[in-house]
Amino acid sequence: MDGRDLVRWVKAIGSAGAAQGLLSVRAAWRRRRADAAGLPTRGTERARVPGPVLTVEPGPGGGVVRFTRSELRITVAVNGAVFWAWDGAGPEPSYGLAGPAPEPDPRAVLEPDKDGAWRVVSERMTVVVSRHGAVEVRTPGGVTLRRDLPPRWWEPADGGEARWTQRSEVGADARFFGLGGRASGPRLRDGTYRLWNTDPGHAFGPGDDPLYITMPVQTVVADAATHLVFHDSTWDGSVILREGEEGAGSGHDRAGTTELRMDGGPLRCWVMVGTPARVLHTWASLTGAAALPPAWALGHHHARWGFGSEQEVRRIVGGYHERGLPLEAIHLDIDHLDGHQPFTVDQERFPKLPVLAEELRRDGIRLVSIVDPAIKADPGNAVYGSGTAEDAFVRDSAGRPVRGVVWPGEVVYPDFTRARVRRWWGGLYEERLSQGFAGFWHDMNEPVSFTAFGESTLPRSARHDLEGRGGDHREAHNVYALGMARAAYEGLRELTPHERPFIFSRSGWAGTQRYGGTWSGDVATGWPGLRASLSLVVGLGLCGVPYAGPDVGGFDGSPSPELYLRWFQLGAYLPLFRTHASLRAGRREPWEFGAAVLEHARVALVERLRLRPYFMTLAHLARRTGAPYVRPMWWGAPEDRALRDCEDAFLLGDCLLVAPVLDPGTDRRAVQLPRGRWYDTVTEKEYEGPGQVLIDAPLSRIPVLARAGAVVPVRGDDGGLALEVWAPARGGTGGGLVVPDSGDGWEEPEIERYVTRWEGKRVVVERDGEDGPGEPSYPVRVRGLGT
Repeated sequence: MDGRDLVRWVKAIGSAGAAQGLLSVRAAWRRRRADAAGLPTRGTERARVPGPVLTVEPGPGGGVVRFTRSELRITVAVNGAVFWAWDGAGPEPSYGLAGPAPEPDPRAVLEPDKDGAWRVVSERMTVVVSRHGAVEVRTPGGVTLRRDLPPRWWEPADGGEARWTQRSEVGADARFFGLGGRASGPRLRDGTYRLWNTDPGHAFGPGDDPLYITMPVQTVVADAATHLVFHDSTWDGSVILREGEEGAGSGHDRAGTTELRMDGGPLRCWVMVGTPARVLHTWASLTGAAALPPAWALGHHHARWGFGSEQEVRRIVGGYHERGLPLEAIHLDIDHLDGHQPFTVDQERFPKLPVLAEELRRDGIRLVSIVDPAIKADPGNAVYGSGTAEDAFVRDSAGRPVRGVVWPGEVVYPDFTRARVRRWWGGLYEERLSQGFAGFWHDMNEPVSFTAFGESTLPRSARHDLEGRGGDHREAHNVYALGMARAAYEGLRELTPHERPFIFSRSGWAGTQRYGGTWSGDVATGWPGLRASLSLVVGLGLCGVPYAGPDVGGFDGSPSPELYLRWFQLGAYLPLFRTHASLRAGRREPWEFGAAVLEHARVALVERLRLRPYFMTLAHLARRTGAPYVRPMWWGAPEDRALRDCEDAFLLGDCLLVAPVLDPGTDRRAVQLPRGRWYDTVTEKEYEGPGQVLIDAPLSRIPVLARAGAVVPVRGDDGGLALEVWAPARGGTGGGLVVPDSGDGWEEPEIERYVTRWEGKRVVVERDGEDGPGEPSYPVRVRGLGT
């Protein structure tokens, strides 16, 4: 036990009591013994590289290149992505893919290249395989985007899983993004990033890594093109990044490098190339469309660990109503459960929970329940009893249920890698629905087991079904939360077939967007935590998870009025807009910070409500195209290096640019503008990009700019949909998309396209239909006309 472990033990005893602290010590020793008995010893290892090429076998979309000690299968898919894998691995089985791998592109052919190499030419890229096993990705114009050097394996002499390393080179101008939820970023600097979903055990800041949701997904942006690479292995690993440098040394460029080190699993990957929009669209076609949130989930949510009673919930809701503040959801944390046990209710504190839920719903407020995966190992617990009968729980190498320690005490863990266990778990949400809950917040699902020393998760030797293949926690850990989200989503689809499920999860993996969104987890209260909030949301969007947001105000501590307000103003423009705090943290209600903060927060809340139709449109577009709501500044112009390095602002869809205030004492800030004309949405002042401008940022607001020509769907004065149109530049045109949806059903509304142009001295707005231009379907207000 090192010093950090001792601190963790002391904290566990202080927060949960001596009894649970002692349980965490026992759990740590039990975990250590289980792994000592249940994990294979690596012993002597043999290093292996592919060796020289021997034979080549062309096939549909590519073919197989055989080397002396390995073989490489390469296939161009019809969606434009390229798959390659070593040692006979295929694209399936995969937890990342939404279904069967796409068909090969019959136009792609494996053919000889110079110097004994082979190549596959496709519409979007050319892939060249050297005679020693290096794989190079080039643009159609011949520019090299990525060069994977021959991989290396370390195989145990007595058999077992091989470790492997893949080192790659990218352009000197390339910048790295992605890898899941990272607090430092969104651009990822030089360093090592671990691929192991982890509860840090404390409120985190930019220096903490890894966090709750990691993914082997890199988005690499360079002048020539953007590419996304997904190494489809769920095992523990790390990525070592080193940015390149142009003109390094004696006038020569130094390539950027990325080195992936994995403890096991297949060495296989998908690569997609193009514009950011095309890359994310291809990624979504592989890993699945993002779940569509109900309209209410795009409003303001209020949560707290420690509401404590129905009376306190009513007091908070009353505070919002008395002050005329919009509120769409209230979240109940573990304090509403009976002894912290999932799928229960503390009848003393919440004796009439369904009545409370119905009262809230009549006022337009939904109730959201926390759900943890760990089930108290108590014969009197109904969920434990039914799970035992179902043989639902993860077992150790000796066949006994694995026990850990979480909030209820000693617990067991459902094995979400088994289909019948997912069906059993999904059925449990009927109890939550009967209590009146409309949404679900998955927590502690990395999964967590409190331990006084060592990793706070299950033993690596714990056995999982893995869809009938069998395996252990080394392979199942990173997809545990993904399986939990799938179980809940599929269960809710059966229980409430006419409503969109609303689920967001602290942990997950590639493809988690199919079932819902995520949030920051326990971000630290402070200005660095505010900055980390934005990094996480942008980075997750570039991994295909568009619905995300932080704990506004930070999870711990008491934010200053200024920090709280700036966080609140940022949150109003993020997909998940939720205030939340821990049991011992300061309050998070807007009126707790003084009259001035209350009024400024009201402005942010009203504006979020006004923009609800725009957020709903962005949700539909994310589902259909893979484009995130929150986009990095370089989204439309990745070749603009100033935008590529801009991390303190973002694009909200195609129409808006949001420049949050991330530092104290700021009343004016610099904003790096993309090309074109932009309007301050409050003052309507015009700015021209590209370039940097100074914009006022008083405490009352953060700078938000609209693109010239944009058509933004908003909530009109009558509560219906209206169009806010920003005048295009003289001689130019503009436009926008609208998806009219205000419900929570499964209808697929038509995407409406609008165009804007000058006609004489007025701006004309027309709906672009199959039969030609037509009148807009909604009231129109044109802004940015000046005098």
